[in-house]
Amino acid sequence: MTDPRPARAVDTGRQRLKPLARLDFADPDRVARFLLPVGLVTESGDFADERAEVLVRMLNDAADPDQAVLLLVRLVEAGGNEGALEALRADDDFARRLCAVLGSSRALGEWLCANVGQWRLLKERPASFQELLDGIAVSVGADLDDPCTGPTGRRATTTGAEAVRLLRIAYTRALLDVAARDLVGEASLETAADDLSDMAGALVQTALAVAAAELGERASGVRLAVIGMGKCGAHELNYISDVDVIYVGEPVDGTPEDVAMRNGATWASAMMRICKEVAWEVDAALRPEGKAGALIRTLDGHRSYYSRWARTWEFQALLKARPIAGDPDLGGQYMEAIAAQCWQAAERDGFVDDVQSMRRRVEDNIPDKLAGRELKLGPGGLRDIEFSVQILQMVHGRADESIREPATLDALRSLTAGGYVGREDGRTLADSYRFLRTLEHRVMLSQLRRTHLLPADQHDLLTLARSLGYEGDPVKSLLHDREAHAREVRRLHEKVFYRPLLSAVAAVPGEALRLTTEAAVQRLRALGFERPEGVLKHVEALTAGTSRTAALQRIVLPAILSMFADAPDPDGGVLAYRQVSEQLGRTPWYLRLLRDEGAVSGNLALVLGSSKYVAGLLGRAPEAIQMFAELSQLAPRMETAIEMKMFAAAGRAANPEEAIAAIRSIRRHELVRISSADILHRIDVVHVGSALTALNDATIRAALSVAAKQVGSEREIGMGDFPCDIAVIGMGRYGGAELGYGSDADVVYVYDVRPGADPEDARKIALQTVELMIKLLAKPGADPAVGLDADLRPEGRNGALVRSFEGFREYYARWSQPWETQALLRARPAAGDVLLGARFTQLIDPIRFAEGGLAPEQVREIRRIKARVDTERLPRGADPNRHLKLGRGGLSDIEWTVQLLQLQHGHEHSELRTTSTLTALRGAAEAGLISGDDAYALAESWRLVSKCRDAIMLAKGKASDELPRLPKDLVAVARLSGYPDTVTSEEFLDDYSRKTRRARHVAERLFYGE
Repeated sequence: MTDPRPARAVDTGRQRLKPLARLDFADPDRVARFLLPVGLVTESGDFADERAEVLVRMLNDAADPDQAVLLLVRLVEAGGNEGALEALRADDDFARRLCAVLGSSRALGEWLCANVGQWRLLKERPASFQELLDGIAVSVGADLDDPCTGPTGRRATTTGAEAVRLLRIAYTRALLDVAARDLVGEASLETAADDLSDMAGALVQTALAVAAAELGERASGVRLAVIGMGKCGAHELNYISDVDVIYVGEPVDGTPEDVAMRNGATWASAMMRICKEVAWEVDAALRPEGKAGALIRTLDGHRSYYSRWARTWEFQALLKARPIAGDPDLGGQYMEAIAAQCWQAAERDGFVDDVQSMRRRVEDNIPDKLAGRELKLGPGGLRDIEFSVQILQMVHGRADESIREPATLDALRSLTAGGYVGREDGRTLADSYRFLRTLEHRVMLSQLRRTHLLPADQHDLLTLARSLGYEGDPVKSLLHDREAHAREVRRLHEKVFYRPLLSAVAAVPGEALRLTTEAAVQRLRALGFERPEGVLKHVEALTAGTSRTAALQRIVLPAILSMFADAPDPDGGVLAYRQVSEQLGRTPWYLRLLRDEGAVSGNLALVLGSSKYVAGLLGRAPEAIQMFAELSQLAPRMETAIEMKMFAAAGRAANPEEAIAAIRSIRRHELVRISSADILHRIDVVHVGSALTALNDATIRAALSVAAKQVGSEREIGMGDFPCDIAVIGMGRYGGAELGYGSDADVVYVYDVRPGADPEDARKIALQTVELMIKLLAKPGADPAVGLDADLRPEGRNGALVRSFEGFREYYARWSQPWETQALLRARPAAGDVLLGARFTQLIDPIRFAEGGLAPEQVREIRRIKARVDTERLPRGADPNRHLKLGRGGLSDIEWTVQLLQLQHGHEHSELRTTSTLTALRGAAEAGLISGDDAYALAESWRLVSKCRDAIMLAKGKASDELPRLPKDLVAVARLSGYPDTVTSEEFLDDYSRKTRRARHVAERLFYGE
C-alpha cells in the first residue's frame, strides 16, 4: 500500500499558500515559512486568527511587503523584544507605523532589529516632538538651558566614542519618529522637513557641547554662532543631506582675535567631526572664499567680505540663512548685518552674468546618462522651481518685504499672494515641489543614503511607487506622474519669468498676473537684457491685436525669451526675432514650426542671440529658418550641388543683374547654413574655411559664366568662338581654403589666347569679362557682396588686372620678388578654365618649390620683410597681445614660419607642397623638419586665432583683427569660439595669451633661427 503522506504534504503546502498567494508578496512560500514560527499563519496555510490576518494585511500594504515580513520576524525574535508581537496584535496604529517603516526603510528596520526595545517609540509616542529633540542633548548630559555650550561650565558630561554612540541613538530615535509619521500620512512634507531641520540644529548644538568638553581651554575665549544655510537654514532639510553652515565668531574676555579665531576653528572642526560620525557631514563650503577661506570669521570680517568680494550666488545663498546653534545674540547680529544684504544683490555689477552662469551650471554638471533620473538638478526638477522662486525674490524683494521667505513653499505662497506668480501657476509649482521632494525623501529613506536619483532597478521603483500609494501598475503610474510634473515645471519656469512680461505690454486674456511695466523692466534686466524697455516694445509689437499671428506669438514668446536670456546678446536676438517675424509672421508654417518644434526655437534663439552677422542674413532670407527643423540640414553642402543650383538659377534669369541676384541669394542661404552650423558647434574652424572657400568658388564660377555670356552677347559671338580662356587663381587665405566670414577673396586673373585668335582682341574680351564679373558681384544689394581683391597680381595695383599666361611666365622669370614667390605658395585654381588653371599650377610649382630652396640672402630678405611688417603694419594703438593677425603668436607669425619652411624644403618634401597652413605644418612634422610639439603649438594658436576672427565677425557683423575690449564682447567671442558657457572674460584671455605666447616663442625660434 502506498504511503499517502507525501501526497498530503504537497496538498497541505498548496493549501498553505492560498491566502498569501492572493496578496502582493513576491514569494508567498518564503513569507509563509517566516510567518509560521511567529504564529501569524497556521500549518494549514490559513491566517492564525482574525488579528493575525489584520496584521499580515498591514504587512502586505507596506511598500516592500517581503522586506517588511523579514524585518518584522527578525525584530520579534530578537532577544529583549518580547512583547513586540503582542503589541502589534493589540494596537493598529502602532502596527501601521511599524509596518510602514519596515517596508519603506531597510536601514531603519535593521536599526530597530539591532537596538533592543526601540520599537516602543512607535507605540509610546512622546507628548511632543520637542521631547525627542531634547533627548539629543540629554543623552550626553548637555545643558538644555544654555544656548552657547561654550566655555567651562557649559559642556556635555559624556564625550568621545560613547558620546557619539549615545547621540546616534537619540538622533535615530527622532529620525524614526519623523519617518513613521511621514509614511503613514500623519506629517506633511513641510512638517517632516521642519522637524528634520530642527533635529539638525539640535545635533549641531549638542555636538558643540561635546566638542567643548573634549577640547577644554582650546574651545574657550570665543563666542561662536553657527548659521544654517541651504535647506537646513530654510527648514527644508532632507532625511539625509549635508548641513550647510557658516561660522561667525567674536573674542571674549580680552582674548586676542587670532587666538579666539584659532580656538573657534578648532571647536567648529571638532563639532563637524562629531556630526559626521553621528549622522551627516557639516559642509562649510558656502563660507567666504569657499574651502580656501578661513573656517571662522568675525562679524566685521564677514561684513568686509560681503561688501567687497562676494559673488551673486553667495548673496543668493543668504536668502536661506538662519542661526541654528551657538550664541543666539551673535547669530542675530549676523542676520541683521550680513544676511540682509542679499536684498541688494540684484543691483550689483555682474548680477546678470552670475545668474546666467548659475542657470547653466545646474544642468551642465549632470551626466547625460543620469539626467532622466535626476530629481534635483534635471530639467523640470527641484532646482528649476527653487531657482524660479529665488530669482523672483531677489528681483522684487528689494522693495517688497512680504516675499522675503527662506522656505521655497512659503516664498511661493508669498509671491503668489503678491501677484508675482499667477494663482494657478503657484498652486501647480507647489504641487510639483511637494511631489518631487516627497519622491526624494522616499528614495533617501530606503538605505538612509544621500541621493537625488530615481532608482534604476524595477523592484526599487515598485517599492518607491507603493510607498507613495500607487496601485494597479504602480511603476507606470509613478513615472507618468513624474514626467508630467517635470514638463509642467519646465513650462512654468518659462511662463513665470516671461509670460507676465506680455501682460505688462499687451492685453493677454486669461492671465491672472499683471506686472507693471516697471516690474517687467526689472525682471528683464535681472535676466540679462541690457535695454529692457526696447525689448518690451518689441514684445508689444509682436503680441498686439487679436489676430491669429499675435495669439501664436503670445504662446511662443515666453519660451523664446527664456532662450534669448541665455544667449550672449539677448537684446540683439529679440530685435532680430522681431524683424524675422514681421517678414514671416503671416507665413503659415513659421510660427507653427516655432510652436511645435522646440529644437527649432532653441537653435534660432541661440543663433540670433549670438550673431548680428546671421541675424542680418536671416533678416533678408527668413525662409532659411526651415533649416533649423533638422540639424542635418545645417551640414555644408557639396560644392558641385551649390554650383549646379547657381548655374540653373542664373540660366532662368532675364538679364545679368537678375542672374547675379539669384546667385547671391543662393550664396546668402549657404552662408546662413555654414554660420549657423558654426554657432551651434557642428563644424570646426577648418571646415568653416573649406565650406566658405567652396561657396566662393561656386559663386565666382557662376558669375564668370554670366559675365562671359553677356560679353559674348554684346559682341555677337558664342562661347565656342571666344578668343580666350580665362582662369581665376585663388591666393592668400582663399587659395589655402582658409577663408573667414570677413575675408575678401585674394585672386589673380590669367587668360590664354586661343589658337588663331587676335591677341589684342583676346586681351580686351578677357578684361571686359573680368571687370563685368567684379562689377556684378560687388554691386550693393540685399545680399552680401563678394569682395575680390587682385592686389597680389604682378606689379600689384600698378599692374594689369588681367594678364596672359605668357605674360605671367615672363614676369616670374624676370622680375618676380621674394614676397611674390612667397605669395604663390597659396595659389590655387579656383574658377574658370580647368586646363588653364592646371597649366598655371605647373608654371609656378618650380618657382615656389625651387630646387635647392632659398639662398641665404633670400632668407634674410624674407626675415627683413617680416620684421618690417611686425613694426610698421600693426595699427597705431593696437595691443600686440590681442591683435589676431599681426600680434604675438597671431596669424602672421604662424603663416610666415610655415611658408619659410615650404620655400626652403618644398622641393625635397612633397608633404609641404600644399596651400593649407595646417596641412603644411603636419607635413613639416612628418618630414622631421620641426618637432611634433612645435607643430602642435603653432596649429593650436592658428586654430584659436582664426576662430576668434570668425567669432568677432559673427558676433558684431563686422570684421576686426583685434580682440574686443569690453568683457561682455569678449565672453561672446569666447562662447562662439567653443569655450564653455561658464567661461569668464579673464579666463578666456588667460587661455588665449597662454596659447599665443607659446606659438610666438616657437615661431621666433623657427623663423629667425634663434
